[in-house]
Amino acid sequence: MNITPPFAYQEIVPLAKDHRVAMPATGKVPAAFRDSVLIPLSYSEISLACHDYPIIFVSADQGKTATAMAVLGLKQGQNLYLAADDAWDRNAYQPAYVRRYPYCMTRVNDNGKERDERIVCVEKRALSDTGMALHNDKGEPLPAWENLRKFLFEFETDLGRTEAMCKMVVELELLEPFTMQAKSNQGEPITLSGMYRVIENKLPELPAEKLKELVKNGVLPRLYAHLMLMSNFAKLLARAQAKTGA
Repeated sequence: MNITPPFAYQEIVPLAKDHRVAMPATGKVPAAFRDSVLIPLSYSEISLACHDYPIIFVSADQGKTATAMAVLGLKQGQNLYLAADDAWDRNAYQPAYVRRYPYCMTRVNDNGKERDERIVCVEKRALSDTGMALHNDKGEPLPAWENLRKFLFEFETDLGRTEAMCKMVVELELLEPFTMQAKSNQGEPITLSGMYRVIENKLPELPAEKLKELVKNGVLPRLYAHLMLMSNFAKLLARAQAKTGA
């Protein structure tokens, strides 16, 4: 059985009833995300994250597949939403992908074949004898774990909706690669590449039935939100300049 850890996780293992899990300190951003420049977004989150982040598409196979991401910084290893006390900027929306850590859900490959179901996993390094118990001595879930489990399953379902949206966008050939270029106050060039955006002028040219499907599924307003929020790169630049004084 092969379990592939999701983005930003190191090594994950299936969660067992006798596991005790060391949770991140209250209010602190897990170390795994303190230098993240991108973070995945679920479908419902796009309307929440749009006030604070540029939302782009990322592809690891030249546009054959894609996923929606919030941009957190202007260079590798830079999370501009990390406050000085290692908390997430309290004035910005904190993505659920960060809030669910150290838990996640993942598909399992068994003898080279991917199973349909997903299982709850946990970051292996978060397991600790002094961590939080999830079940009582009878193996029954404790209230805290019931709430966490509900959150995990709801978030995973919403990620699935993002996946479906991205699949539609790819199939309709709506994505194009782009590069963001800017300059700091000191004139230093800043370049972000490897990103994809929707080709805006292709949207009104889609067949009527495809447009109707995008509207019915709630995808079309999210695509236009993504396009309008490209201006949020200016907010990132302002954040970077405020932190460095550049």
